[in-house]
Amino acid sequence: MPTTVILLGALMLVMSIMLSPLSSRLGMPVLLIFLVVGMMMGEDGAGGIPFDDFELAFLIGNLALAVILLDGGMRTRAETFRVGLRPALVLATAGVLITAFLAGLTAYYLFGVHWLTALLIGAIISSTDAAAVFSLLQGHGLHLNERVSATLEIESGSNDPMAIFLTLMLLMLIESQGAGSVWRSLWMLVMQFGIGSVMGVVGGLAIVELANRIRLTPSLYPLLVVAAGMIVFAGTNELGGSGFLAIYLAGVVVGNRHVRMMPMILQVHDGLAWLAQLGLFLMLGLLVNPSELMPLLGPGLVLALVLIFVARPLAVVTTLWPFGFNRRELAFISWVGLRGAVPIVLALFPVMAGLPEAREIFHYAFFIVLVSLLVQGMSLAPLARKLKLEVPASSEPYRRLPLDVAAAGDHELMLFPLRGDQWQELRPLGRLSLPENTAIAGVFRNRTCHEPRPDLEVGAGDVVAVFATPAVLPLLGKSLTGRQAPRHLSERTFFGDFVLNGDALLGDVEQVYGIEFDELPPDLSLAECFARRTKGHPVVGDRVVLGPVTLVARATEADKVTKVGLKMEEKSAGGNKS
Repeated sequence: MPTTVILLGALMLVMSIMLSPLSSRLGMPVLLIFLVVGMMMGEDGAGGIPFDDFELAFLIGNLALAVILLDGGMRTRAETFRVGLRPALVLATAGVLITAFLAGLTAYYLFGVHWLTALLIGAIISSTDAAAVFSLLQGHGLHLNERVSATLEIESGSNDPMAIFLTLMLLMLIESQGAGSVWRSLWMLVMQFGIGSVMGVVGGLAIVELANRIRLTPSLYPLLVVAAGMIVFAGTNELGGSGFLAIYLAGVVVGNRHVRMMPMILQVHDGLAWLAQLGLFLMLGLLVNPSELMPLLGPGLVLALVLIFVARPLAVVTTLWPFGFNRRELAFISWVGLRGAVPIVLALFPVMAGLPEAREIFHYAFFIVLVSLLVQGMSLAPLARKLKLEVPASSEPYRRLPLDVAAAGDHELMLFPLRGDQWQELRPLGRLSLPENTAIAGVFRNRTCHEPRPDLEVGAGDVVAVFATPAVLPLLGKSLTGRQAPRHLSERTFFGDFVLNGDALLGDVEQVYGIEFDELPPDLSLAECFARRTKGHPVVGDRVVLGPVTLVARATEADKVTKVGLKMEEKSAGGNKS
């Protein structure tokens, strides 16, 4: 009965949502909870729901991944492409190829299948998953340095074309018994990347133009963006390109342009992305019976461990070492080779093609995703902190409301709760340091709105409503939120007690602080020190150790460090103070 299906589906959604807080308490990826709930409600579980419609699963999987990639693209800042684009593209192409070959080689010796089938398994599990990467980085509240976060996000959003190309090419070779054309395969790769890239950028610009030209009810803008995004996704696939790459790039274009009602669009799309992840992983869980995975435990676990500890690290080190990544960054990127929905959706291709080993391939892909989420997903946040890759996060307002009035321009109404040590003592509004072109609209206290008089004193527990533009958010957040950061991420602990300009010369620093930098010339600027160590792409949080002094990049602009924090060893710092 249709109502029974609706009831069971709704129960699964509610159960998954209610169990999601366990992910933060247990350090478990929330996507793993969704998968497990799906398996529990499946044919072998308590729900006893039979589901083996692979065509429907393929359709839902593609739609869900498209929504997730669109949302992830809109949250990717264009500035991150400065440091992350080139390494991410190399990792998304050559890295996927290396991973697929090593995983395929392992599958060949473990499973005793034909070498083309083994390489097909390697290709299916070679791609990291954008849904898993975006979900875990955001869900754990990790604020990684820009070099690492940009590379991971761009790679996970752009490595699907290579994995799809390898999967389709190997399927073609298997079906033709190895007689496929190499040129035809290479042309398919060019089409996947070329058409996907062009359609993504053009489609994104068209969505921006459409949203800004048409006057709609505010709640329709998010629906317009997601519907237009689906047109870009499906249209690109029809032309032979990568719809996944196209919709990710369209999201990047939309997210980095002025679009009417953008805060509302992002807020609604956050919910749509969560719904897509929920539905996708619950459905994929229903497709698999735990009893079918048990025979794969031994060889499947070996393949998963080879993928995690050998194939991914080798691919990362081989492709990223020329780009100035340090050992800690390489180690973390190697570990965040998260497998999620994409390998399982790719494993549906052999099922749709009717390969004899298709069900076994699907089960292997599913098992490896489970191991990846368990092993890598649960250790992601602790490893980032152990490797000291976190940087202090910029403070965001509690709520952003677009004004959508021509005279207001880009101004929005932003709500900032006042909390933290700096607000324990009351301060008059007139003494607050606010950026230009900013105005306080009101102060909320005990469910009452107060007029923003200069002599009105505000403190912890109050909420300040401000008219401001997105451009001044970092300064505004620093002035108002006072967010309590962990001790190791507090500004003084992380950046040090002294702030210097990036143009300052080492010789001047030597004279002021009484320190000698023997290994570097005195006419070298602090910014040039970072440029040398990072091969021209410094990011906030980069460090240069010079004897008893550690220089920490505090602010960057166009590949140049503009502000530097200076940390000194206690003994050295004490000697200078005296």
